[in-house]
Amino acid sequence: MSKKSKANDQEKDYDEELKQLQIELVKMQRQVISGNLRLLVVLEGRDTAGKDGTIKRIVEHLSPRDTRVVALGKPSSREEGEWYFQRYVAELPAVGEFAIFNRSWYNRAGVEKVMGFCTDHQYKEFMGSVNAFESLLIYSGFQIIKYYLDIDKKEQALRLESRKSDPLKQWKISPIDEKAQKNWAAYSNARDEMLLKTSSKESPWTVINANDKKLTHLNLIQDLLSKVSYPGKDKKLLKTLPEIVMPCPPLGKKPPKLAP
Repeated sequence: MSKKSKANDQEKDYDEELKQLQIELVKMQRQVISGNLRLLVVLEGRDTAGKDGTIKRIVEHLSPRDTRVVALGKPSSREEGEWYFQRYVAELPAVGEFAIFNRSWYNRAGVEKVMGFCTDHQYKEFMGSVNAFESLLIYSGFQIIKYYLDIDKKEQALRLESRKSDPLKQWKISPIDEKAQKNWAAYSNARDEMLLKTSSKESPWTVINANDKKLTHLNLIQDLLSKVSYPGKDKKLLKTLPEIVMPCPPLGKKPPKLAP
């Protein structure tokens, strides 16, 4: 078999598996709507880790009226004077809705800390209150599922270069992206601290090894579906790879070994 034929077969396998998982996502959404659930998925991760592409595959065939993707920009001057969580609370899903946060309040534990966009006091205040905040949401009826997409430094460098040369990806380039490699170690430290202190029993983190984009899409969707109860679930489709999907232990215990 030629390399081209093998690649075509792999592409067909991916497309077919993705289609079956997207059918499961539609089943899941029916339950979210009929059961008046409030489902929130939080996606965090390294720059270029593939959050946008993963979200695209999740929502592709879902109801646009009942699915919301939230990607907030820089806070306004008024928002800077509000309670930190306030603008995120305004975007939480209503009953019957499925919302995905493409970055979230955890900006404060990552980008803001590393880039100096928040004070040390603000960072400590956030880290000391976020678990209680999420507990309140869960107690109020929200289901929160948190993912951190991680890639290695070499893969990030390749993806950053691809953004520069691809005219269709120009919108993805930002000043923060330009400093991602320079601040690699600082982001690693911030990531480890965040996973260590905010992976609670009620709201744990799951780390996704996102070096392979297609495996990221399939495995994250499989894990998401496994965590939501809905009728007619085809469990045989939901087996994840342990080297891709890495659940974080409860608070205070070391997270999975990740790219340094």
